[in-house]
Amino acid sequence: MTARRVVSGMRPTGALHLGHYHGVLKNWVALQREFECYFFVADWHALTTHYEDPSIIARSTWDMVVDWLAAGVDPDQCKLFIQSRVPEHAELHLLLSMVTPLGWLERVPTYKDQQEKLSERDLTMYGFLGYPVLQSADVLVYKAERVPVGEDQVAHLEVTREIARRFNHIYGTEPDFDAKAKAAVKQLGIKDGKRYQQLRKQWQEAGLPEALAAARELVEQNATLTRGDRDRLLGWIEGSSRTILVEPQPLLTKVSKMPGLDGQKMSKSYGNTIELRDTPKQVEDKIKKMPTDPARVRRTDPGDPAKCPVWPLHQIYSDATTQDWVQQGCRSAGIGCLECKKPVIEAINKELEPMRARAAEYEANPERVREVVESGCAAAREAARDTMEEVRAAMGLAYR
Repeated sequence: MTARRVVSGMRPTGALHLGHYHGVLKNWVALQREFECYFFVADWHALTTHYEDPSIIARSTWDMVVDWLAAGVDPDQCKLFIQSRVPEHAELHLLLSMVTPLGWLERVPTYKDQQEKLSERDLTMYGFLGYPVLQSADVLVYKAERVPVGEDQVAHLEVTREIARRFNHIYGTEPDFDAKAKAAVKQLGIKDGKRYQQLRKQWQEAGLPEALAAARELVEQNATLTRGDRDRLLGWIEGSSRTILVEPQPLLTKVSKMPGLDGQKMSKSYGNTIELRDTPKQVEDKIKKMPTDPARVRRTDPGDPAKCPVWPLHQIYSDATTQDWVQQGCRSAGIGCLECKKPVIEAINKELEPMRARAAEYEANPERVREVVESGCAAAREAARDTMEEVRAAMGLAYR
């Protein structure tokens, strides 16, 4: 198990746009330099809402991987793979569904919310209700300790933590666990063993969270422990069971609410996106057609940037000098709306230019893209198999 492993995925349900880049991909590019990252195409998850016409999934999967690579996600620094190519996800999903209470799934915040937002689709399927269990399996099968989420998504990750906690409670106890855990303490050495015992006592008797964190770090940084002893010591910190599935912690990331062409959040469902592979002409045409302050009917009418959908784009793409120019020029009618839009057009095209170039290279060499994915799938399966061996053994399914 790795203490610095991160897992994240994205559903292939259409072309990626600037909202995906600023909201997810820029975070991935930064995370891959610091953590061991597993990034996957969540094609099974896409079926929860697109089961009737899965053709979009097949079309979008490879295009999405190309967009990831074009955005700077580096296969030499992380693993890129397709969820359905790692069947261990499905096996763990099935096994976790046996111990996950139905009520937990029905109270997930997005369950009713998505049903309302996607009312035109029939979502009365187990797959849609049970997607949090599959989502949990996606993370738990890699024993990831961190999952990048925004503050509004922390509650969703808690379901995964609850499932892991319940699984460990039911299946984590092994014969002579205390004796094996005490023997594992000796493997830490005299100094670290004594420190571990002190921290464990501080956590169990006084509930000091810093003691829990320090004890976990002490165990995870010891390179001489076997995986089994490491899991026993992590479990013994909190009680009398062995940690089989790691409870992932949220890795809070800055959530970017990229404004769309109509002023709402950029989303393909609103039809207000700028796609990562739009040509310079397409970007220009889309920005030029954006609505502006309704008060500016004529060129000579003054306006208010706060009432214009273009202004939020300036706040992302323009420097302070340009923003001052927009504020003064709009309010005084010193500049027209097309003049105001020009710096945004130039900035977006400048941002997309290297991505377009890299995407063109990968489009011209699809075999390279497939090689990247095949390599990532192999690495992901290797890690997932290790976890599933422990899970099957804990559940009594390792018999021959």
